[in-house]
Amino acid sequence: MSDHATTAPAPLPPAAAGPPPPPPGGRPLTATLVRLKLSLLRNGLRQSSGRRAAYIASAVVSLLFAALLVLGLVALRGHPYAPTVTLSLTAALALGWAVMPLFFPSGDETLDPTRLVMLPLRPEPLVRSLLVASLVGLGPFFTLCLLTGSLVALAQGWAAAAVAIPAGVLALLVCVALARAVAAANTRLLTSRKGRDLAVLSGLIIAVGAQLVNFAVQRIGSAGGLSQLDPAVAVLRWIPPVSALSSVAEAGRGQWGQALAQLVLTVAALGLLLLWWRRSLTKLMTAPDGSTLGAAEGPARKNRADRASRLTLFSYALAPAGRERERERTAAVIERSLRYMWRDPKTKAAWITSLAIGLIVPVFNAVQGSGSVYLACFAAGMLGVQMYNQFGQDTSAFWMVALTISSARDAYVELRARALALLTVTLPYATLVTVLTAALLGAWTELPEALGLSYALLGAMTATGAWASARYAYSIPQEGNKNVAPGQAGLAWISVLGGMVAGAALCLPLLGLQIGLHVGGAHGWLWVMLPAGIGCGVLLAYAGLRVAAPRTAGRLPEILGAVSRG
Repeated sequence: MSDHATTAPAPLPPAAAGPPPPPPGGRPLTATLVRLKLSLLRNGLRQSSGRRAAYIASAVVSLLFAALLVLGLVALRGHPYAPTVTLSLTAALALGWAVMPLFFPSGDETLDPTRLVMLPLRPEPLVRSLLVASLVGLGPFFTLCLLTGSLVALAQGWAAAAVAIPAGVLALLVCVALARAVAAANTRLLTSRKGRDLAVLSGLIIAVGAQLVNFAVQRIGSAGGLSQLDPAVAVLRWIPPVSALSSVAEAGRGQWGQALAQLVLTVAALGLLLLWWRRSLTKLMTAPDGSTLGAAEGPARKNRADRASRLTLFSYALAPAGRERERERTAAVIERSLRYMWRDPKTKAAWITSLAIGLIVPVFNAVQGSGSVYLACFAAGMLGVQMYNQFGQDTSAFWMVALTISSARDAYVELRARALALLTVTLPYATLVTVLTAALLGAWTELPEALGLSYALLGAMTATGAWASARYAYSIPQEGNKNVAPGQAGLAWISVLGGMVAGAALCLPLLGLQIGLHVGGAHGWLWVMLPAGIGCGVLLAYAGLRVAAPRTAGRLPEILGAVSRG
């Protein structure tokens, strides 16, 4: 026998019932996602002072607008039309929460469920945690301000004030849950090829519907005031989250039965939205999709090749004369840009929305008899926005373009080709909209002026868009439902809005010429607005491309880092 005593291993404890306890030091999922969201926002702002300034500026503008809106709603307290205004505004707010996450820049990585597919998370705690994380941000704070002002305007008496607290919380939760449920249900729609095309159609329908609502509001305002909204408000007060605010007004009038019914209806709607969200998350994280299926072979490939050949010849014919290498590069860039417009879902969505709204605004006003031929410039403005963030649509593939840019001349040829690709669509479309508007109004004498202003505006926005693409580049994520990478939303808004203001300012000399001809009574010389507008547009576009080219060549690493975040 050995001198050393042999110690038998200790028996294992019996298995405990239920799930294993969390590891020591582990944080709850809700706190983790909230901290993750704050960290992503903080780290995004640390990358550059320009991005930080853009975010702060957009936040200040949003907060000022929210403060003014709250003051206006509080001033409605006791007014007979206060319920009509507040309930209609809440309905519009809920509609915005439903559609904005799909078609406008918003959200962050913590709200994209596809980022969490590989994590061992259960649906119930995930929905709860994502809901809490969704309450952090400028959007929820703006909504809270609007709801607070609406509740102050509606609450009459202590009983209504007591109901206002849970009603406001329920309304906010319904708005956020609606946005997240719709986003989760449409994630596959936006990431699949055919589904993205359907999403483009949905975006077009929403854009058209928004304009229809705008014209309906104008007609109501000219036909009899807010009393025209009473039948619609009578229906909206029973639709969540409007029903939550309506319960406050009913409680103030002593209608406790209706107030309780509307609160219960809001709670039921919140439960159904959370259930829908949970089922969408479960399906998203467990069901396969067809994104990896191969493309069909056969005649379709030959047709695509034929279309590509025709597109190559078309773009080569558009390329300006010059050295052979630059001519070939111009043709290739034009073809690539046109393919992005047609095949990239998010680029296509932006183009279709701009084309639709650019036509609807002047034509609908002309049909109603209240428009002007100069509203056709709205089409040029909407299409000119597509020149902004030219490198963002390339995402991380921009590095292949950056490798071909070694001088300001290379950058100029690249930007010129992209501008030519846009003008192949924007120039004839702006002309068509202007002529159609003039025909509907019978304002043929004003057609040269409107065309000249449209062409000048296109040239100005081409110039400012090229400069903004080099100075304020941002990423367009290819996955999920976001059009701007986290932390870059303020940068995107400042780029587009600032560029539009600068483009309009560049057209002021031409506008001054038009006003001078009208004031001086030289109506016979107004035809010169057309050649003057063409010359002004060409000059502005050329100067803008020349100014943006050296900046693009000098900031290639920064641009590549900015557009590769998505």
